Amino acid sequence: MALAKAKTMFATQEGPANALALNKDFSQVVIAGRNVFKVFLIESDAFVEVCNLRVGKNINLNFSCNDVAWNAYDENILATAATNGAVVVWNLNKPTRSKQEHVFNDHRRTVNKVSFHQTEPFWLLSGSQDGTMKCFDFRIKEVTRTFISKTESVRDVQFSPHQMHTFAAVSENGNVQLWDLRKPEKCLHQFTAHSGPIFACDWHPETSWLATASRDKTIKVWDLATINKPVCEHIIPTIASVGHIKWRPQRKYHIASSALVVDCSVNIWDVRRPYIAFASFNEHQDVATGVAWRGDPHVILSTSKDFTLYQHVFKDAARPESKANPQGIAFNSKGDMSFSCKISINPGTLSKLPNLLRKTPQHSDQFCSVTSSMHTFLSKAQKEVKCFLECARRYQLSGKPLAELCDHNAAVAKQLGRHQVSLVWGVVKTLYCTPNMGKVTDLQQTPSGKDSRDDPNITPGGASEAHNGTDLRHTDKNEKGEPNGVPQNEDNDTENEEPEQQDRNLSTIATGLAINQGDFFFGDGAEGEMDQLRIDDDQMSTEDMHQEWTLPTEAFNLRHEIEDRSPPPEQFPNHCAVEMFDVLPDEGNLILPLMDVIGLPRLSHWDPSEVIASALNKHAESSDVQTAASVLLVLGEKRTALIDEFKQEQWILGYLELLGRHKLWNTATQVIKHSWLPSITQLNQQSTTLPTNCETCSRPLRRSGWHCDNCRQWCGKCAVCNELVKGVFSWCQGCSHGGHLAHMHDWLQKHRLCPAGCGHACEYD
Repeated sequence: MALAKAKTMFATQEGPANALALNKDFSQVVIAGRNVFKVFLIESDAFVEVCNLRVGKNINLNFSCNDVAWNAYDENILATAATNGAVVVWNLNKPTRSKQEHVFNDHRRTVNKVSFHQTEPFWLLSGSQDGTMKCFDFRIKEVTRTFISKTESVRDVQFSPHQMHTFAAVSENGNVQLWDLRKPEKCLHQFTAHSGPIFACDWHPETSWLATASRDKTIKVWDLATINKPVCEHIIPTIASVGHIKWRPQRKYHIASSALVVDCSVNIWDVRRPYIAFASFNEHQDVATGVAWRGDPHVILSTSKDFTLYQHVFKDAARPESKANPQGIAFNSKGDMSFSCKISINPGTLSKLPNLLRKTPQHSDQFCSVTSSMHTFLSKAQKEVKCFLECARRYQLSGKPLAELCDHNAAVAKQLGRHQVSLVWGVVKTLYCTPNMGKVTDLQQTPSGKDSRDDPNITPGGASEAHNGTDLRHTDKNEKGEPNGVPQNEDNDTENEEPEQQDRNLSTIATGLAINQGDFFFGDGAEGEMDQLRIDDDQMSTEDMHQEWTLPTEAFNLRHEIEDRSPPPEQFPNHCAVEMFDVLPDEGNLILPLMDVIGLPRLSHWDPSEVIASALNKHAESSDVQTAASVLLVLGEKRTALIDEFKQEQWILGYLELLGRHKLWNTATQVIKHSWLPSITQLNQQSTTLPTNCETCSRPLRRSGWHCDNCRQWCGKCAVCNELVKGVFSWCQGCSHGGHLAHMHDWLQKHRLCPAGCGHACEYD
């Protein structure tokens, strides 16, 4: 048939067809279905009906066809797969109205597929829903061989064009079986090709490739040059389940397909560019049920549920890649963004561009050429993810005192540049680890750490009588010039005090601890000494709170005469009269009060929980659930009561979800272990059960993991050595293949794909 004479045309029928087939010289086509069974002559401009096989008085289910095949040598012999389990042979040369030659009733359920051998015209192969395949011989009109697939149903069978006695069968469990006609007892090889039922397969006419189509919305191309280790060469993702496939003649990388649902087009794919169809025929209004090439790479026939039979010509095909948008945007798991846009080229400058940038002319067997530029924008989220991972790995949540945990975690956060988080850890340490923080200050404690009630140098009124061995009250000297009649070289506390005690007192004053303990300091001494007042808050009664307190005038002994150059008190507007003093001083020894304390207020208790709760809520609301959960875990029993358990549970669960997303299982287990919430701790109490099923009959393995009680088959064979694995079994969660741990480890160090030949890129953890 000349290409110039072919054109797109169609014929309408009284019912939908399920399949079609062409004769050996591609001049006639037969369509078969539930209510239609006709033969058409293909002319240059129309389909001409030649024979209607659905006639006669005895029309039964033998005429309801799932599939039809035309003999490769005798153009008068047809075979159909009936829904009642019959395989019917038709002879178009039969003079009677009924063209039935013979009916084989050997299958117990619906027959899904029939296929003629390419070189042996008397061999017919069938695949049925009962899980068996049968080879018929027309000469003796009997079944010569029966092949048991040990699966629920066989969806397609195809003879190999490269090996005379080999055929392929695909099943609903996603497996592909290769059989030898001379060995019906067991298949040559079996491998899992898809995760769902396989509906069709087709051998490549030139190479040892087998294409499979599945419900998992993929078309896979397997290289069977080495039958024991098939390799998945190409994968074509589609938008719907694929029901039929046919390789394009004279084009090595092109294959046609039709969908079972959703997509009504007949698509032509280039396996080298699988993500967009090379060409599409969109004439059908419903899904196509069969496709066949008319011996020419530019003409294809299809039938559909819309009651039509179409002949498609490539010059009328739609090219999806020509309408594809050359602009796109995408994000990766790290938060980076990539943007591509079409490069606009001025036609006047086209001649100046190198040959590599020139747009190639359109051709029927080439993709449209479009030049785009790619721009990548890195996101700050990648840095945040890195900080999260490092904090999760390096944080310490238990095993040390609270202060050390806070210091360590604050240092980790600071090293990673999370200064706000580091500040939170510092605040937690300050509020919960500083002595007397959050409590009423003990004003009665002395700098040396002793209680004021046990110190003889503290007066009942609360004022210290001595500071560093010096009398705070103004007293008369004895005859020798020694205060209170005591020699300085015998009882002077300052000179006899040990050096360590002196340093401790000075350090206490220098560090400000005396101030934190409620001390008040006044004035300067001759040598930098300070007067100190200590107030006993615990011994202060309600009546004392309203009394006037008078402090002594001097806290040190006068060593020289003080010359008072200030004006007399009478000149001040609010001078104190003598009547204000409780005791009249002796003449010449007038003592003026330095400060009167009236109604000393009592310090109130302060709880830091409110500050911590506010900080944790702020971090949780800003998507930093790691800090909120970690602080709660470190605080332990000191955790704040201002946050309800429901919110705490949400924080912990959110942190666990993030840890699981980044596969930080050890850290997640530690968080669960140290959690105080019952709903969290029980996560590790639930046992992990991994059910295993038999790879042959798919029944659960009850007593052992390598022997099935149902089919009596050995399970769990190593994909490398093909021996039974009774010890540690390592398997891939993507394709479920595996074997001995050492064998899997050695294999994946040298190979990328699964040793079982399924084509999956396995990852063993």
